[in-house]
Amino acid sequence: MTKTSITRTRGWKLAVATLGLTLIASCGLESGGALPLAVGPGSIEPVPELEGVKMTVGSKDFTEQIVLGYIIEFAMSAAGADVRDLTNIQGSNSTRDAQLNGQIDLAYEYTGTGWINYLGNETPLPDSQAQFEAVRDADLAANDMVWTDPAPMNNTYALAMSKATAEKTGVKTVSDYAKLVESDPGAAVTCVETEFNVRQDGYPGLAAKYGFDASRAQRQILQTGIIYQATADSDQCKFGEVFTTDGRIIALDLVLLDDDLQFFPKYNPALVMKKDFAEAHPQVAEVMAPISERLTNEVMTELNRQVDVDGKEPADVARDWLVSEGFVTAQ
Repeated sequence: MTKTSITRTRGWKLAVATLGLTLIASCGLESGGALPLAVGPGSIEPVPELEGVKMTVGSKDFTEQIVLGYIIEFAMSAAGADVRDLTNIQGSNSTRDAQLNGQIDLAYEYTGTGWINYLGNETPLPDSQAQFEAVRDADLAANDMVWTDPAPMNNTYALAMSKATAEKTGVKTVSDYAKLVESDPGAAVTCVETEFNVRQDGYPGLAAKYGFDASRAQRQILQTGIIYQATADSDQCKFGEVFTTDGRIIALDLVLLDDDLQFFPKYNPALVMKKDFAEAHPQVAEVMAPISERLTNEVMTELNRQVDVDGKEPADVARDWLVSEGFVTAQ
């Protein structure tokens, strides 16, 4: 399942998380499955200390996460590890619990998700590095979870519009949008998901930060995948809630509003693992560091586009990118 049919599930309740893990266990996936494609060494060469080391890689169930999961898997396979695939787990909390319970050894997680959803903080830090350091230190102290240096990409929330709407309204920033909501609500009809409509890091918090009356804003609740096309058409939605690295932003030629007051949290992905695993296999972080460094917004948006727009398989997209960057070779 991709973002076309499901949003990034940052806030699943414990009951859903428990159900997710029950389903994993009932399907016999405790140890994961085999990698769908084979790779050989590239700039990632076999690492003697990782030769034959069993490790399970997990991910959540939307396009970007699945691609990131396969990127880890192929990199570790090229390094010589015995990798098992446990990508596509339903929900953030299910994935997190699987890692805390030892079903997953490695996963990419977002700093904002860790800080707000897992550690229970309400106020994000506006600086990416400060946000990373805060979640790194707190999660290690509270849960023995190790966060490696994050990628530069930031898959956060944003408001988007079509070029036609941008030209007609003159809106460039969220501050401009706030003024439009107050002066002409009908020209600022905004489509959002159910969760974004009520979350404090969603629309209510956005209205409070930018000083406009949320009750004046005309909003329509739609599924994530529908919002992108409806915003591009600009008949039903003049503005829409999107994720900044979604490939449909490029495909539909959408324009992102500048979050000029820096309201939205930072969601930089970082490789996360339990402390005992990280200490036993420090080579994992060394192998993954140069890969994470190249995961920019532009790169990830393109990889997402290939899946969500072109219809390619996430495993193919992940492997082809690693091959194009010289990290691995196709077998």
